[in-house]
Amino acid sequence: MERGPVRPSARFMLSHPAHLIALGFGSGLSPLAPGTVGTLWAWLAFVALQPWMNDARWAVLLAVSLPLGWWASSVTAKNLRVLDPGSIVWDEILAFWLVLWLIAPTGFWGQLVAFGLFRFFDAVKPGPVGWADRLFHDVNAATDPAAWRKAGFGIMLDDLVAAACALLLIAAWRFFQ
Repeated sequence: MERGPVRPSARFMLSHPAHLIALGFGSGLSPLAPGTVGTLWAWLAFVALQPWMNDARWAVLLAVSLPLGWWASSVTAKNLRVLDPGSIVWDEILAFWLVLWLIAPTGFWGQLVAFGLFRFFDAVKPGPVGWADRLFHDVNAATDPAAWRKAGFGIMLDDLVAAACALLLIAAWRFFQ
């Protein structure tokens, strides 16, 4: 018989490569606002990687990170026994890397605005972000054999929609500036 949800810890994170990825290399273990901490980790990693990256390398990294994140999120959610655990932050990392890559080149203040917009859309979930977030919440892990695979996709989807909304606002601001 399956017990209740598992509490993520450093030991849990290090027990499987999927957990390490999904929990954002530890950023998702933050007891306060793990999504924000994961997004901050993404920003720091982006700045650290930027000297070695060009558009082609970012495109490859993001293209590989999407299915990798889907897999890692699915495995980790299943092992935590929660369809959308807040400690999974790979979705924030991938989505914010996408935002930062597409608004480049921009300096600290532009990146800070992007951070604020992305976090707003991800946390508040207005309009299409809320729709994407609710899309997979009616999945029943007890009766649907594909529930955990769907959970991984659902975890990733709402953050990608939040990224798209942030990017649309940034594009509109740049257009009308």
